[in-house]
Amino acid sequence: MTLSRSVLREQIKEVIIQRILDGTYAPGDRVVELALVQELGVSQAPVREALRDLEAMRFIESEPYRGARVRQVSHKELTETYPVRAALEELAGHMAAPSVENSVLRMLETEIQNMLEAARRKDQHGLLVHDARFHELIVEQAGNTVLLDSWSGLRIEAYTLVSVIKSHLDLVAIANAHLPILDALRQRDGNLAGKVMREHIEHFGNTLFGGDPND
Repeated sequence: MTLSRSVLREQIKEVIIQRILDGTYAPGDRVVELALVQELGVSQAPVREALRDLEAMRFIESEPYRGARVRQVSHKELTETYPVRAALEELAGHMAAPSVENSVLRMLETEIQNMLEAARRKDQHGLLVHDARFHELIVEQAGNTVLLDSWSGLRIEAYTLVSVIKSHLDLVAIANAHLPILDALRQRDGNLAGKVMREHIEHFGNTLFGGDPND
């Protein structure tokens, strides 16, 4: 079976992300397009597209004539994301809860189960993919394209992933922390859902970055 270019791009992106996270590619290291093409036995197009995606996610940076390099995500950059995300997700919960569809509630429940399964496998990246999708479903349910675009612009999956890797938090606890959000949405209570979502993000941010910013 021949894989489509979009599937190949996603698989190549996963390989590069995993290498960044396990230290194979350190900050400042070059990610050489042609070397990946030869190693993975694929054409240049999906590799180039994967690198472009990773640059948009701010995992790598490209410079003319120097190629792609692994980018160092700063402490300041991470800490500045969380208060903005908390405000956006409070609004999303407030807007989504009153009219949330049962099908969406079922999808959210599935994402929590997927998070728990990934946590038990100690699969940090897998957990964060489902974590990001859980939150994205709620933002989508709010039905406001400006809100969705603003939220998406924060590179939630990438920054949350880097945050968790740096923190060594309990993965099962991260998964279970989403249960109160689901309960609030089931009640169709916009004020409660917004409050719980804000507290969820603030707690996560404070747990990670409550200390000295220079640590």
